[in-house]
Amino acid sequence: MIHNMQRLQEAAKEFGPLCVGLDTDPSYIPQNVAKECKSPAQAVLAYNMAIIERVKEKKCASCFKVQAAYYEAMGLEGMEVYAKTLRAVREAGFVCISDIKRGDIAASADAYARAHFEGDFETDIITVNPYMGFETLEPFEKYCQSKGKGVFVLLRTSNPGAADIEQQELKDGGRVLDRVGKELNRIKDNMAQTFAGQTCSPVGAVVGCTHQADAAAIRAEYPDIFFLIPGYGAQGGAADICGTLLQNAGGTVNSSRGILCAYKKDPAMQDKIAASSLTLDDIASSALRACLAAKEELSRFQEKSGGGK
Repeated sequence: MIHNMQRLQEAAKEFGPLCVGLDTDPSYIPQNVAKECKSPAQAVLAYNMAIIERVKEKKCASCFKVQAAYYEAMGLEGMEVYAKTLRAVREAGFVCISDIKRGDIAASADAYARAHFEGDFETDIITVNPYMGFETLEPFEKYCQSKGKGVFVLLRTSNPGAADIEQQELKDGGRVLDRVGKELNRIKDNMAQTFAGQTCSPVGAVVGCTHQADAAAIRAEYPDIFFLIPGYGAQGGAADICGTLLQNAGGTVNSSRGILCAYKKDPAMQDKIAASSLTLDDIASSALRACLAAKEELSRFQEKSGGGK
């Protein structure tokens, strides 16, 4: 059985490291486009479908990441759109990452694992939060072992508040994030026999691309862990830092708003924006151009850092 993180690692090598984030808020869609749909949620679905189709045609990304919060905020209809988006990503042949950041204990953790690895919201890989204790990871690990699912554990996130917990020093030495990293290595070693011959663990790490010194140290410390790399694009993360993180086992670099809202900075769209005459095709085409530009930039820095094919 080939696990989903291995599939993603191979896709990143073949199609480039870009992960397209479908963190699609209705406010990102121009009003004159949105009004052509029955509801804001349906406008989000139409935009997601258009982007998925274009990326599939051009083969310019390794995967999609769908942030559940944006769909939860739209209520029941939003969750239906979430489920349809997950299915569309997977049916198009892409690995689908659901960004849910769950982290609970006991029966609640079991229920979260079932909710996102089975049924209406089934996905390939999810993000998880380990800060209620490492027992929170166990139900998700079981799905990695039995069904080849994958998880990205929060390690070094891209937000300024990461300093509040992740970088706090421990009495016995090292930082909180270092303790999380040790647990990732332990899980990786425990699964090594199950997935012998595969080149990465089904358990990866979320590592932001906003600080070069941390990026270099973390990549060196965990050479066999595949990374989900947020912070690139709208959050200000640099492509050269991504290049560092893409070395060794590699990773996938997420861009969400930089793609979804690309039309706002697209010179070819300014007259249409002023005239309120944008179409769904227009904004999806701008999104595709942003994907192609990001793929080219990331691949260039990946090769420069020694992390290329």
